[in-house]
Amino acid sequence: MTHIVVTGAQGFVGRSLVRRLLAQGLAGIPVSRLTLLDVAFDAPPADARVVQIAGSIADEEVRAHAYSHPVDAVFHLASIPGGAAEKNYALGRSINLDATLGLLEDLRGQPRPPRFVFASTIAVYGEKLPDTVDETTLPAPVMSYGAHKLAGEILVSDATRLGWVQGCSLRLPGVVARPGDGAGMMSAFMSQLFWKLAVGEPITIPVSPEGVAWWISVGACVDNLLYAATIDTARLNSRRVYQMPVLRLTIADVVDALAARFGDDCKALVHYAPDPFIERLFALYPPLLTPEAEHIGLRHDGSIDQLITRAMAD
Repeated sequence: MTHIVVTGAQGFVGRSLVRRLLAQGLAGIPVSRLTLLDVAFDAPPADARVVQIAGSIADEEVRAHAYSHPVDAVFHLASIPGGAAEKNYALGRSINLDATLGLLEDLRGQPRPPRFVFASTIAVYGEKLPDTVDETTLPAPVMSYGAHKLAGEILVSDATRLGWVQGCSLRLPGVVARPGDGAGMMSAFMSQLFWKLAVGEPITIPVSPEGVAWWISVGACVDNLLYAATIDTARLNSRRVYQMPVLRLTIADVVDALAARFGDDCKALVHYAPDPFIERLFALYPPLLTPEAEHIGLRHDGSIDQLITRAMAD
């Protein structure tokens, strides 16, 4: 039997991951029990293998329910995003930091250490980035969200040292294309750009057309999450932390590619109203070098056309 737990299962990446696990299993092994955690669910599960647990992962009883059967793998995706975490420090800490520790500590005593994949973030780097970011660049978060995620990476590494889990943390870049308005996420414009132009609606972008961001589709992101849960752990570095490879593109690059797909009139729908703070956080990204991540098998989308295709496929 294969029992997998997914936190934040109702989220954008979580939904895509759940679909993939149900359809393909993990490393080709079918999932026999898939326990999903989130604060609420839209509908009852359509698959008998799925167990939905509604509640906060900060609640010990919720975690105990999720772990009531021996666990083979945990994908910890749940978080309070950056903007929302800044507005409510206590809530951000309880989910992004305290609950992460709880999820790890509660796995002590499992029949064997489960795989534990932690969704970290490029917010750990902060806003004053060097001319090139590589796998030796030191984190310097400027928001509590990034600070708590960085602490989570250390906790995953320590839990692995202690033998509670076999962990790996992946730093996620801007994952697209999230549907909806992206409430609480200052980077929501990156996803809205795709959906608005696809249906011919205007959009105001809070960064300049020359703004440069790091991009990955939800499909490629899920590929990497699944891979991190199945790779031979002997190949992982001692920190158990990797930056997901990305495509580095300007907003204008993405607009041009979307216009090539949905019609040149799309360009006239895009208006720019740069916000200096958002520009600093999300549109001044230097080149990112990830040879170590790529060596172990992590991948970006490969091309901007493939980014668009996979971003909108789900």
